[in-house]
Amino acid sequence: MLVLGIDPGTATTGWGVVREHPDGALEAVAYGVITTPARTPMPDRLNQLFTEMAALIAQHKPDAAAIETLYFGRNVTTAITVAQGRGVILLALAQAGLTIREYKPAEIKQAIAGYGNADKGQVQEMIRQLLNLDAIPKPDDAADGLGIAITDLNSSRFERMAGS
Repeated sequence: MLVLGIDPGTATTGWGVVREHPDGALEAVAYGVITTPARTPMPDRLNQLFTEMAALIAQHKPDAAAIETLYFGRNVTTAITVAQGRGVILLALAQAGLTIREYKPAEIKQAIAGYGNADKGQVQEMIRQLLNLDAIPKPDDAADGLGIAITDLNSSRFERMAGS
């Protein structure tokens, strides 16, 4: 099973592709970020995000995708721009015909570190250990993408087992 995990944003979108082998071992296939220049008009940023996400999907051919739900903080303007980015990402995933699952930040922390209020450092170290990596993946947004993919693989394992 190959899953594309996405930490959405407009300026920076983190992504990670994780493979689950038949023995249950997890492997980081690829990870990185999509960045858009700050002073670029929003329609152009969204177009770039959509185009690069579609290219990632075509390159890696995941079986499914997982994306973090929108965390609504105090800054409404930031939430709106992140929501716009999330929208074009969801469109790219849907057009590729992928199964899409969404996870809240606390669900991801719980699945990775065993504690819904774990700090970023704890979560990143667990991602490193679960994927048997020499170092914590950088930048942080890419590590988050890997964590979202791991969350989905762990969460959907029961569904896959029940269906077989």
